[in-house]
Amino acid sequence: MNKIGSYIFIMINAFWAANSFANGNLSDNIRINSEVLGYTLQYRVYTPEKMNKLSDLPSIYVTDGNGYITEGRMVEVMDKLISDGKMKPVIAIFVDSRNPDNLDENRRNYQLLCNEHYAQFFVSELIKEIESNYPVSKNRNNRIIQGVSFGGLNAACFGLMAYNYFGGISMHSPANSNFLSELKSDYENIERLPLKMFLSFGNEQDNRRAGRQFKNVLVKKNYDLTYKEVREGHNWRNWRPLIDDALLTFFSND
Repeated sequence: MNKIGSYIFIMINAFWAANSFANGNLSDNIRINSEVLGYTLQYRVYTPEKMNKLSDLPSIYVTDGNGYITEGRMVEVMDKLISDGKMKPVIAIFVDSRNPDNLDENRRNYQLLCNEHYAQFFVSELIKEIESNYPVSKNRNNRIIQGVSFGGLNAACFGLMAYNYFGGISMHSPANSNFLSELKSDYENIERLPLKMFLSFGNEQDNRRAGRQFKNVLVKKNYDLTYKEVREGHNWRNWRPLIDDALLTFFSND
C-alpha cells in the first residue's frame, strides 16, 4: 500500500473509531394490565450493553416514550454517552401514552395532568414490574421521571406526589402556563423536597415567561436545579438537543 493509501486507511479507521459506539438493546413493546387505571398500557425498555454483568443500575422512566424514541432519538443519545464514558449505564423505561389496542387513541391529556391514579400506577405496579425483571437500583435517588410538555408537567407533579420513589425529575417545557402557575405555587408553599431537577424551555412560544417564574421559585427554594433555555419553540428541535443535558444532569460519570 502506498503512502496515500495508508493515509486514507488511517483516516477512515480514525473516523469510525470516533463515530462508532456500542449499542444497548431496546425491547419490543411490553404490555401491562393496570388494576389502578383499569386498562392496559405498553412500554419499551432500553438496557445497556452487557447488562447481565451489571447490578443496581439507575433507571429513568420516560412518559411519551414513543416520541422520545422516534423524534428525540434518545436511544442513540444514551448509546453514545455510555460508549464515550460520559454517562453511567442506565435502564430506560419508555412508557407509551397511547392505547396499545388503538394507537390513534392517546391518553396523555388526562394521564399526565397531575393524575394521582397515574402516579399510583407507577408506584404500585410499573416500578415493581421493572424491579422484578431488570437489575435496577431500588434507591429513589437512582430513579428519575422525565417528560416533555404535559409530560414535563407530569414529572413536576410526580415530584410532589411521588418524591418517595423518584429522586430526580426531568422536565422539558412543562405546559401550559396555567398548570405551571399552579405548580409554581405548590412548590413555593411547601418545604423543600429531596429532589434533583432538570428544567428547560425554548422561546416565548414555548411558555418561557411562566417557565422562568417557575425556575425562580425553584432557585429561591435552593433546589439542585440544572436549567437550560434555547431559541426554538414547542417542538423536538427544542427538546432533542437537550436530551443529553438532561441525562448528564442525573447520570454523569464526572
